[in-house]
Amino acid sequence: MRAGSDVVEAFTYYAHREKLRVIGRENDLEEMNRTALRIAKDVADRHDCLMAGNICNTNAWEADDAGKQKAVRAMFEEQIGWAVEEGADFLIAETLDWAGEAEAALEIMKETGLPTVVTLSAHRDDVLFDGVSIVDACRRLEQQGTDVVGLNCQRGPDTLMPLLREIRAAVSCHVAALPVPYRTTETEPTFQSLTDRSCGCLPGDMAFPTALDPFTCNRYECGEFAREAYELGVHYIGLCCGAAPHHIRAVAEALGKTTPASRYSPDMSRHAFFGTNEAIPDTYRERRAKI
Repeated sequence: MRAGSDVVEAFTYYAHREKLRVIGRENDLEEMNRTALRIAKDVADRHDCLMAGNICNTNAWEADDAGKQKAVRAMFEEQIGWAVEEGADFLIAETLDWAGEAEAALEIMKETGLPTVVTLSAHRDDVLFDGVSIVDACRRLEQQGTDVVGLNCQRGPDTLMPLLREIRAAVSCHVAALPVPYRTTETEPTFQSLTDRSCGCLPGDMAFPTALDPFTCNRYECGEFAREAYELGVHYIGLCCGAAPHHIRAVAEALGKTTPASRYSPDMSRHAFFGTNEAIPDTYRERRAKI
């Protein structure tokens, strides 16, 4: 929050039955969700900002399996119920790979009467797992009543922006953009497709998820993305996996905010060699070329 966020999102990503069952912690489901929601609510209240309840991709949805769809809906219903009971100001369904799963999430969230945000996950192609294009899925979600639609995760700023432009042109509702802060490219459009051939110790050269360090965006790249997105008419802006407080602060400052953490933003004018402050000796400024 000190870095400039306007929202505290409850950390309940993957805190659903399917994922917790995999790690043998399904019995902790409700306690885990309620605790995360209460922590988020406490922080939001102390900083006078919004608290969001969160549901996400379940990795259980199948387009042709009514039984699995019913199970996913039940997972969404219990998590959304707890979020409402714990005082969420609005609800987020994120990182969704299926149009059908996104629509099911929205349907259940809308029943609460709270504002809704639905963000999809764009992998190598601009198509979701059930064959619906990202842009068409966003249109459908707007028609079905979401307040904010857009993208989060998978793609870095450079490969998210082209698709973001298409979405902004296709819908009239608010649009969300939360890229991962990694340098993805046309040939490696997602952070899960990035490879690092400089290190022979990686299995298959795969950088995701534990060797992404060389691909991390700097704060200025994140700030530039935020400015470009805002000028495009995208006003729900953030970052996803891999973001650090200095990245968030850069996004906030790029959009004109002065945050509590801005006191720690770099002031190169006072640097011993590169500074321009009158207190820096001329002899040291002259030595910068030798550094």
